Amino acid sequence: MKKVNIIGAGLAGSEAAYQIAEAGIPVVLYEMKPDKYSPAHKIPYFAELVCSNSLRSNLLENAVGVLKQELRYQNSLIIAVADKHQIPAGGALAVDRTEFSRTITNIINEHPLITVEHKEVKDLAKFDLENEYVLIASGPLTSDNLYKSLKNFLGEDLYFFDAVAPIIEYESIDHSRTFKASRYGKGIGEYINCPFNKEQYELFYQALLAAKTVPINELDEFNLFQGCMPIEEIARQGPNTLLFGPLKPIGLNDPTTGKEPYAVVQLRQDNQAATLYNLVGFQTRLTWSEQKRVFRMIPGLENAIFERFGVMHRNIYYNSPNNLKLGYQHKTINNLFFAGQITGVEGYVESVGSGLVAAKTLIRDYFSIQDENTTYLNPETILGGLAHYVTSAESKYFQPMNANFGLVPALTATERNQLKQKYNISEKGRRGRRLVYARRALSHYPQFHLNIS
Repeated sequence: MKKVNIIGAGLAGSEAAYQIAEAGIPVVLYEMKPDKYSPAHKIPYFAELVCSNSLRSNLLENAVGVLKQELRYQNSLIIAVADKHQIPAGGALAVDRTEFSRTITNIINEHPLITVEHKEVKDLAKFDLENEYVLIASGPLTSDNLYKSLKNFLGEDLYFFDAVAPIIEYESIDHSRTFKASRYGKGIGEYINCPFNKEQYELFYQALLAAKTVPINELDEFNLFQGCMPIEEIARQGPNTLLFGPLKPIGLNDPTTGKEPYAVVQLRQDNQAATLYNLVGFQTRLTWSEQKRVFRMIPGLENAIFERFGVMHRNIYYNSPNNLKLGYQHKTINNLFFAGQITGVEGYVESVGSGLVAAKTLIRDYFSIQDENTTYLNPETILGGLAHYVTSAESKYFQPMNANFGLVPALTATERNQLKQKYNISEKGRRGRRLVYARRALSHYPQFHLNIS
């Protein structure tokens, strides 16, 4: 039988390797760490979480919450481990990022059908695509060598810029100036909130606008993905933009005043020991010295110690609509597959989903299966909606996409009412509409859950 090679042990690659091996197919998984790191990766483990330790909402009125539930039904390794290492984050699924990655690494290394090769794949030419499978899950930070090989081999050159938020030490926070609460009272107050009055906010805003940023290579197009915009770029859109974005105070009451603050910066727990917290929504390309100066203007962070500064990096993605079939298989090279953010899905959970779907497509091809249930490609599911978007969007305007209910077919008023009655959904308004879409998506799946002991 054909050899199966996977390039990259990130979220998508680890999920794909596990799914394929669990189907009884031997896998060779290539990972360049720890011999070589990308500009954003820091730890030697697989499935490293770079931008944030949150896999976003667990709530079913949110599309990414539905996507996680779909992945649980599909026996996802990554989501099972995330559930095991969950830390408090209100309605979100946040994890201790080190323990999360360490557990996945151990499971992959101990799997009898997975062989891990710690080496950089520099050239696709090393593989015989006539007689062996290759699944590329090298991520948005694909190494320069492999990027050049892909560009030459596939003739594509697409990318955008991405940024990650800083992390600070818990003990360096002045808790006399902060309060713990989750927005709208959800959870048990897992976030540390730094409240601004109007004068403090205006001083912070002006300092943020004036701060020095790391220059971008003039040869690179400055193309920012909206879902991970640097805080300073959001600020440039107007003085009130932050107040409706990462610094929005709505749903948070300061117990000192009994009122909503003028603005709020939220800090989210980043590890199980609760010794590290990240600044939610504070992706940035400010210089490190400017991050110290400006972010220490946030109430409670005057003496903040930075465990990691925010950084900006180039994220590579493929023009998938031109080149991939529905299951992330290449249109003309049948033994070539892609998964993860390099396909144009955006986000941790979306990457996991693409890895799972690509793996299932490869498994079907490997065993020449024609009639297996392919629920995960149903366009009414979030997994299927993402796969349909990535492979059928308008290629000229193709941009990375997060999970959202706009990816699935719209419901007629009659269909919506029928689903509300069938599943006893009584909420009105936006939440009720979203729950109807969520229930329709999940109704396509058999119900089971994977436990990691």
